[in-house]
Amino acid sequence: MTPQPTADPRGAVETVFRIESPRIIAGVARIVRDVGIAEELAQDALVAALEQWPRDGVPDNPGAWLMASARHRAVDLIRRRENYARKLAEIGRDLSDAAPPEEPTDPEDIDDDLLRLVFTACHPVLSAEARTALTLRLLGGLTTAEIARAFLVPEPTVAQRIVRAKRTLATRNIAFEVPYGPDREARLGSVLDVIYLIFNEGYAATAGDDWLRPGLCEDALRLARVLSALMPKEPEVHGLTALLEFQTSRSAARTGPSGEPVLLKDQNRRRWNRMLIARGITALGRADATGAPGPYALQAAIAACHAMAYSYDETDWPTIAALYALLATRAPSPVVELNRAVAVSMAEGPEQGLRIVDALAAEPVLRDYHLLPSVRGDLLLRLGRTAEAQAEFVRAAELTHNTRERELLLRRAAEAEAS
Repeated sequence: MTPQPTADPRGAVETVFRIESPRIIAGVARIVRDVGIAEELAQDALVAALEQWPRDGVPDNPGAWLMASARHRAVDLIRRRENYARKLAEIGRDLSDAAPPEEPTDPEDIDDDLLRLVFTACHPVLSAEARTALTLRLLGGLTTAEIARAFLVPEPTVAQRIVRAKRTLATRNIAFEVPYGPDREARLGSVLDVIYLIFNEGYAATAGDDWLRPGLCEDALRLARVLSALMPKEPEVHGLTALLEFQTSRSAARTGPSGEPVLLKDQNRRRWNRMLIARGITALGRADATGAPGPYALQAAIAACHAMAYSYDETDWPTIAALYALLATRAPSPVVELNRAVAVSMAEGPEQGLRIVDALAAEPVLRDYHLLPSVRGDLLLRLGRTAEAQAEFVRAAELTHNTRERELLLRRAAEAEAS
């Protein structure tokens, strides 16, 4: 079918590339064995689309067009290399075919380019921060600014981490390969963290006009499921999978007709996906059966409490508060404490929650974290301190970079002022 013109071909290019770039980079990296070069070739394909699509129309399958364009460039690059013959033998390519190389079936192999990319980017030669930043960039398709907000660190810091990580992988000749045995296990923690952060960016976008980015959630959940099948004896793998199943089950109820955020207490729980909840319960059971609960399994247990409550008022807040207290001992962080404050406020009263929140005010990592004043505003509102609550909601709105969330916070500020 002939490509059809579109009103905004440039916008279409940018949208498709943002969605497809992780798959393109992963697919090309399997060919060139270098994630930095793979990202450059993906960018070259983007430039070609920006030149051709406005003139010729957007193709019927734009993602496949971009992938084919990047792969052809990868083949041309290999042809130009002096060691082309050796590379050709290694990857087993037929020059007439731009399809990815066929590889032997191996039960120990990771038969998924995206997951292969995660493990490669999480190589132990990189620092933990660099591994996560690089993978979020390559696999999550996040911008440097979005990663910086996810980490709550300055943007230049993230940019330096990504540049150094690519340089290290290139200079150390780190191959785009599947880790085995102890090496795979050593990278697992970083891989789980990356998948979780990608999901979080899709679940509540740090910036932009959309509250949700479902594609990121779908990629993260799929990767977690693949990893669960690959490593069935790892409790935290099942814990993360359970957590993502539970969180994804709420997606349909988390936005209103115009895409506006809907708070947990206001969600129509009949719209929660019971099949995903059942999958979450099964995955959580596997986590409990394979070892002591780790941080992801504990978060999944908290999510399960919400999932099994048929209304907000029926939520088992004392159990959730106890689970957060346990999580705080296993994986202490100011963000965990902030979440514990919410649970304690529901179990014991807003005064108790506010006491915990106020103790977090001096935490440097939360200084520009919009959820701190947002939570504080909610607690103050419940205590009848409406003027203070209104000021906190306004402050939270000033700190967020997501348009939908800003609108919600400003609406809450107006409601507090009017009450």
